[in-house]
Amino acid sequence: MDKETIGLACDHAGFELMQYVRTYLADRGIPVRDFGTHSAESVDYPDFGHALGRAIDSGELSRGIAICGSGLGISIVLNKYQGVRAALCWTSEIARLAREHNDANVLVLPGRFMNTDVAAAAIDEFLTSTFAGGRHARRVAKIPIAE
Repeated sequence: MDKETIGLACDHAGFELMQYVRTYLADRGIPVRDFGTHSAESVDYPDFGHALGRAIDSGELSRGIAICGSGLGISIVLNKYQGVRAALCWTSEIARLAREHNDANVLVLPGRFMNTDVAAAAIDEFLTSTFAGGRHARRVAKIPIAE
């Protein structure tokens, strides 16, 4: 499994699952950069999504994991950044396809709708799957908005 630093971001609804994710990665020797939140107190997901999105878009980090209640809100925020391809994944197969077909660089998990076993399987696929390239590269190249 790749040991590069993984950026983490969550809101209050994703805090509990993120605690698990942080430990899961640490147990595998994978370093993290935690953009918060750091409690279950109500916060606004854009604050944390933007912090992770900026770090990936600038090249400071190459991958991340983000969690909010449904996974939708933080995905929307992250995907505002040209260099981010955030994929909401609720199974390990979708996480694998997000990497292989879309070259996703942020795994987004729905904190209120996912247990730790499914999260672990999705993380493993996200971290070990590689971009297939080929016809998918042509499609991914069309994602950024031309300036």
